[in-house]
Amino acid sequence: MPDCTPTATATVASASATATGVRVACILDDATADAVRQLRVSEEQYRYVGDTAFNLGDSLRDPMSEAMAVFAHDEVIGFYRLDFAPNAVAGRPMHAPSVGLRAFVIDQGRQGTGLGTQAMAACCADLRQRHPDRALLVLTVNCSNHAAIAAYRKVGFVDTGELYHGGSAGPQHLMLIPLHPVSTPDA
Repeated sequence: MPDCTPTATATVASASATATGVRVACILDDATADAVRQLRVSEEQYRYVGDTAFNLGDSLRDPMSEAMAVFAHDEVIGFYRLDFAPNAVAGRPMHAPSVGLRAFVIDQGRQGTGLGTQAMAACCADLRQRHPDRALLVLTVNCSNHAAIAAYRKVGFVDTGELYHGGSAGPQHLMLIPLHPVSTPDA
């Protein structure tokens, strides 16, 4: 279940920070929420991620979600939503306990610098520490959003080959990344 208590967030802050100061944290205060509302994406990206202020409000109202901010040092540079509903992303349960990633945004002025990759690494580290029972991070990405597909692959997401047809901007690839090492039997 979601756990955005100040203690849980403070505990993970050092574990989810990268060497360059990128970290993630639950949105617990008005100043951080206001900074997230100021994030912008290009017009082309907007059709994929929607309005960040709306996504923030929606995730704050949903008891099965966590609203997360991405920081570079102390500056808010991004946002995403963690969705813990069983059918969150794929419209069906996954084969292992999972969490859905929705509305991932890095401010357009900070894109192309590797911060998105670092933010995803921090997101996975955060999930491993605060939600060790979750085995998979799952997302959908629009089939025509080639830049996002490449970025998710770079981080380690794998395309399942399954398409999700519930997106308003068209069909989406279902992608996932294991949050814990997969053990294989010895040969």
